[in-house]
Amino acid sequence: MKNVLFRRKSVGALLKKSGDIQLKKTLGAFDLVLLGVGAIVGTGIFILPGTVAASHSGPAIVFSFIIAAIVCALAGMCYSEFSSSIPVTGSAYTYGYIVFGELVAWLVGWALVLEYGLAAASVATGWSSYLSAFLEGFNITIPRAISGPFNPADGTYVNVPAIAIVLAIALLLTRGIQESAKLNKIMVFIKVGVILLFIGVGIFYVEPTNWQPFMPFGISGVMSGAALVFFAYLGFDAVSSAAEEVKNPQRNLPIGIIGSLLMCTLLYIAVSFVLTGMVSYTSLNVSDPVSFAMQLIHLDWVAGVISLGAVVGMVTVILVMLYGGTRLLYALGRDGLLPKSMCELSKKYNTPVKNTWTFALLVAFCAGVIPLSKLAELVNMGTLIAFTIVSIGIIYLRKDKSIPAGGFKVPFFPILPICSFILCLFLITQLSVHTWIACGIWFAFGLFVYFIYGRKHSVMNKE
Repeated sequence: MKNVLFRRKSVGALLKKSGDIQLKKTLGAFDLVLLGVGAIVGTGIFILPGTVAASHSGPAIVFSFIIAAIVCALAGMCYSEFSSSIPVTGSAYTYGYIVFGELVAWLVGWALVLEYGLAAASVATGWSSYLSAFLEGFNITIPRAISGPFNPADGTYVNVPAIAIVLAIALLLTRGIQESAKLNKIMVFIKVGVILLFIGVGIFYVEPTNWQPFMPFGISGVMSGAALVFFAYLGFDAVSSAAEEVKNPQRNLPIGIIGSLLMCTLLYIAVSFVLTGMVSYTSLNVSDPVSFAMQLIHLDWVAGVISLGAVVGMVTVILVMLYGGTRLLYALGRDGLLPKSMCELSKKYNTPVKNTWTFALLVAFCAGVIPLSKLAELVNMGTLIAFTIVSIGIIYLRKDKSIPAGGFKVPFFPILPICSFILCLFLITQLSVHTWIACGIWFAFGLFVYFIYGRKHSVMNKE
C-alpha cells in the first residue's frame, strides 16, 4: 500500500507524457508577466491599502506590503526553479508528484482546485457588486433579487451577473489561451493605467502631516498587516500552470513569475504611499478607499474611472484563476486520477473544452448561489499548502540527477527554500479554526475520491 500511495513520477516520464498530448506553445515572457499581473492585481489594490492601514499598519502599510512581497518572492523563486526545470502543466500538483509521490500530489492538487475555484467565484461575486455600483452611476439598476447569493431574508436569490461573467470567460478560454491572453493584455493595460492615473493625480494632493505618526500600531501592527496583505499577491502561482504553452519555458517562466511579483509590489507600494498621504489612515476603513480619496478632493470623474478600473481588473483575475483550474484538471485527468474526459482536447481549438465547462459550471454555481464570505480564507489555505510543498520540494528536486541542466536556480540554496517553508507554515497557523475545520472536510472528501476512483485508475498502475 505504501508503495502505491507514494509512487513518484520520473521527470523523463513526465516530459515524455506531456509530449503525447500537446498544447500549443504560444506564450512569451511578456505574456506571462501580464498573466501574473492580471491574476494578482484585483480587488486587493483597490481595497486592502485603505482597510489594513486603518486597522493595523497606518502609513507603515508600505512596509507591510514589502514584507509580504519578500515572503511571496521566496515562494516565487521556488516555483520558478520547478517550472523551468519541469515545464509541465499542473503547477504544484505536478511538482509534488515528482518529489513526494501520488497521495501528496493528489492532496496538493485538491487544495489548488479549491483555491482556483473559490478565488474565481468570490471575485465574480465582488465583480457583480462593483458592476452594480458602476451602473447606478448611469441610473441603471440591476434588480436586487438577481444580484446576490441565495438569501431570501435579504431579498436575494441568485447572482446573475456573477454567473454571466464566469460563463463568458469560460467561453473565451475554450477558444484558446492566445485569444485569452490578448484580452488579458488589454485589460491589464487598462487596469494599470487606472492605477497610474490615481498615483499621478493623487501625488499632488499629498499632505505629509497625514503620515504622522508613521507607525501608530508599532512593529506588531506592521507584521499583522503583512499577514493580511500577503493575500493581495496570490495568483502568481497560476503562471506556472501555463508551462506547456510557453515558448522557451526555462527562460520565460521565471521572468513571468518574478517579473509580475516585482511589478505588482511597486504598484502596491506607490498606491499605499499616495493614499495614506492624501487621507489620514484613520478615515480609510471603507469598502472603496481609493475612490473615497478622490471624492474627498472633489475629483468625482477620477473616482468613476477608478470604479471602472476595478470592474475591468477583476475580470482578469477571474480569467487567470479559471485558466489555472482548467489546466490543473487537465493534468489530473491525464494522470488518470480524474476521468479521461478532463484531458480531452477539442480538435477545433486544441483546448480542454469539457473540463473548462465542467469547472466553470461549478464555479458559476458557487458564485451565483453560495455566500462566500465565510469560505474566503479557504482560498488562502489551499495556496499556502501548495507554497509549503513547493518550497520544501526544491531541496529534494536538487538531489534528482535526471533533471535537465540549465534553467533558473534558487539562490542561497538551501537557506531561502527553508525560510519560505517556515514563513508559509507560520501564515497557515494564523488562519481561523473555522478555516481548519472546513479545509479538513474538503480534504476528507478528496481522500474519498482518491481511494474510490483515483488510486485504481492512475496511469501509474500500468507503469
